[in-house]
Amino acid sequence: MGNKIQHPKPNTLSKLINKQLLAALVLAIATGLLVILTNFPSLAVFTKLPPAKSHPLPPTLVQWEDQTNSGDYFSEIATTEVGYLVWSKFPVKVHIKRPITNSQQAQVWVDSVLQTVEEWNNYLPLVVVESPKIADITIERKTPPLEFSREDKIPRARSALTRYHLYTSNNVLLHRFSILLSPSQTGRYLLAASRHELGHALGIWGHSPLETDALYFSQVRNSPPISPRDVNTLKRVYEQPTSLGFNY
Repeated sequence: MGNKIQHPKPNTLSKLINKQLLAALVLAIATGLLVILTNFPSLAVFTKLPPAKSHPLPPTLVQWEDQTNSGDYFSEIATTEVGYLVWSKFPVKVHIKRPITNSQQAQVWVDSVLQTVEEWNNYLPLVVVESPKIADITIERKTPPLEFSREDKIPRARSALTRYHLYTSNNVLLHRFSILLSPSQTGRYLLAASRHELGHALGIWGHSPLETDALYFSQVRNSPPISPRDVNTLKRVYEQPTSLGFNY
């Protein structure tokens, strides 16, 4: 990643923690191209993290077998300051924020996003919840903020954005995700963006180099479904160590 992280001094650090927001990173679709932003502000860190360990695989991934031997793109997945971004309690709770538009248009959008939740539910247990307060992942129909390139300093529109933040509850390190899907995304493009960003929120914090995978780094005309390579990568991610879900 491009920028060197400057860690706060200990006396400043204690003021930053307060057992709330720890850090945030962003994956975005910028004019059709998926980009990992490297110019996000410096990350605050906890004075001490729980030791990184692996959680038991969820039954859906234990049972998963790739009959095609398609391989994976695990080498493209980024680790974070707390290890891999895996969920340890299931089902993962997803809140789909209903758009404030006419009821028919809103329902079409909700149904499209719900379809991608159901697709990923085949591989990780997910449940849709009505209250955003209890949600692990929140999905909203909202235009992401402009991206400013360090090279040309020209703001670019993004069609989707995924970010996470870390927090503690009962001395356990946890995380939440939020996903913004641009109102300009409709039809198969909305399905592709929602499927892709939800894959990030479930732990695939990186991109595939093959356009036959849902986590391909760029949007394509004929958007692919979740591929065996996507699931193989997801399974490998969930076999990795993390500090998330463990006590201090």
